[in-house]
Amino acid sequence: MIPTYQQKEGNFVTEERVLGGGEALPGIAATQNACKLCTPLGACLVFKGIRGAMPFLHGSQGCATYIRRYLISHFREPMDIAASNFSEEAAVFGGTQNLMRGLRNVLEAYRPELIGLATTCLSETIGEDVGLLVEEARATLPNLPPVVHVSTASYRGSHADGFHAATAALVAQLAEPTSPHGGIAIFPGILSAADLRHLREIACAFGREVTIVPDYSDTLDGPTWATYEPIPPGGTPVEALRALPGCAAAIELGATLIRRTDTAAAHLAAVHAVPRFALPLPIGIRATDRFLATLAEITGRRIPAAFEAERGRLADALIDGHKIVYGKRVAVYGEADLVIGLSGFLAEMGGRPVLCAAGGEVRDFAGILREAVPALPEEAVILNGKDFAEIGKAARQLNLDLLVGNSKGYPLARELGLPLLRVGFPIHDRIGAQRILHVGYRGALALFDSLANSLLERKQSCSAIGYSYL
Repeated sequence: MIPTYQQKEGNFVTEERVLGGGEALPGIAATQNACKLCTPLGACLVFKGIRGAMPFLHGSQGCATYIRRYLISHFREPMDIAASNFSEEAAVFGGTQNLMRGLRNVLEAYRPELIGLATTCLSETIGEDVGLLVEEARATLPNLPPVVHVSTASYRGSHADGFHAATAALVAQLAEPTSPHGGIAIFPGILSAADLRHLREIACAFGREVTIVPDYSDTLDGPTWATYEPIPPGGTPVEALRALPGCAAAIELGATLIRRTDTAAAHLAAVHAVPRFALPLPIGIRATDRFLATLAEITGRRIPAAFEAERGRLADALIDGHKIVYGKRVAVYGEADLVIGLSGFLAEMGGRPVLCAAGGEVRDFAGILREAVPALPEEAVILNGKDFAEIGKAARQLNLDLLVGNSKGYPLARELGLPLLRVGFPIHDRIGAQRILHVGYRGALALFDSLANSLLERKQSCSAIGYSYL
């Protein structure tokens, strides 16, 4: 008997297979080299972007170690993540005492301004009422700072889901009615530290105060220290989170979020009447045009000339290198919103994204992708919630020229003998992942140069004559 699975209407269903006779048993769907990471990892990334915050996992120590390893190897920065350290006894009878003791220890050791409390599979499985436990902790620990809790079981969703859930929890649990102040809130999704800095630069050029939630541009990409900083400086201040209802607008970046009603910006719109602008990630010319036009609409200002000049340089670069990229067949994989943004940029530069794969399960991913990228080839293979076994199976049949995605796709690129343009998260086998710029005209220009040069390098290295002049 061999357990297996088959694909049907975008979802996994089991089938029965029997070898050598005997009774048939249900098949088992298994993941081979997942194209996503765990849900609480995304929540921890969010909490690292809040000033003075300490991420705290209600579960086993192993979860914290796993998440620290992934985040450290990508951002190349040290970090602490607390945990309630479930034992066998806590797994059976509940982790109340573990949580109370852990919160007390965090208060004494770190003196945080906020504690971001995320659940893990273990605490979720036994049905811990974390909201009630937080109320008990507030009654027994008088110096307890704000504790924002979020449900992030790893058997439900991906790191992207945990990221958006934690961002929404911060807003829902901290935002308070306040007087209008005319600022702009930006919810950027999972981007690099360089992306966050550039988004702030762009938005501030329109003359408004900007609150980015979360903002780990300093906490996960800061300067060297003379002594270790358990909680690095930087991040979105708690006071700014409380004042979000006074913003003139909330901009949410990510095509998969546009239809959702459970996001941070959706909460501000529904509860505090803050105008919500849901946009795709500003990757490439058209998406960046839309982002800048939205800022101009909100502020009533013209787009600064500096950005118009950057757009012109990007257009010129695309003309210069069009012959290198035109018609090249590309596979894009990773987080759904990044896949959508990169696919749109590839299509507008003349490439052919013939395989678009989201590691996490996203409702109507194919429909959202085709709506956001009208130029997507009709024959493009769209995979939703798939691992690298499924992505590899499709990639081997598509005669690809390039892979675009995170480091976890390197074994496939090596097998196929193709260049891999490393973008997104996680990137473990190169230095500078936190400084890769994806957004804006400037980010698109950097991506285009890297992509075109990857194709040239492969062509040159495979050439019989090894030409040195293009």
